[in-house]
Amino acid sequence: MPLLMLDPHNTLVDRDAASREAVAGFLAAHGLPPDDLAGLMSVDASGYTPRQAVAEAMTERDGGTVTGDAVRTFLDRGAADRVTLSEPTRDALAKAVAAGRTCVIVTNGLVAQQELKIRHTGLDVIVHGWVISDSAGRKKPAPEIFHAAAAEVGATVRSSWVVGDSAHADIRDATGVDARSVWVSNGRPWTEPTFRPTHIAVDAASAIHHVIGAPETAR
Repeated sequence: MPLLMLDPHNTLVDRDAASREAVAGFLAAHGLPPDDLAGLMSVDASGYTPRQAVAEAMTERDGGTVTGDAVRTFLDRGAADRVTLSEPTRDALAKAVAAGRTCVIVTNGLVAQQELKIRHTGLDVIVHGWVISDSAGRKKPAPEIFHAAAAEVGATVRSSWVVGDSAHADIRDATGVDARSVWVSNGRPWTEPTFRPTHIAVDAASAIHHVIGAPETAR
């Protein structure tokens, strides 16, 4: 079956909104000023900042009164129990599966945290599998993680699709593994001058519908 590799964060689910809610709760629980929220979200950079740098930024707040253990516990769980899967995205995924697409989640992160997100949103009963950098030993945008995702479901990356919101981690390297791609813009303009996605969609549901309707062998 044709392969569809999907990024979850800010593609299938609104990772930033969930993280913002979780960080706000962390600040309130530790008596820290809510004004710190914007700064911490900036440091987090939608999850692309190394975990240690985020931990250091959080422990430095309010003169370092937050313990390292508290920060590590928070980061271990993150916003896993706050992410939600919208009904349009859920319906689009179900239609993709019904149309014969093999759907695999490809994500960076810790296994425990990412699998909690996948199960909490119900993605585990829709998609055919997932590959997480923590267990794969390679992070996006390394091509090996995409090959691992294909191997997870007995497929190949050739003529597959990659859907994601990151130009760097999802789209640039889709071409490197002979895959077509849909960039989920979330309202942003495309700014990369040296490469482009096969298609641009405003949200995940639109992206998945595009893949469903695309000819299987088109380039």
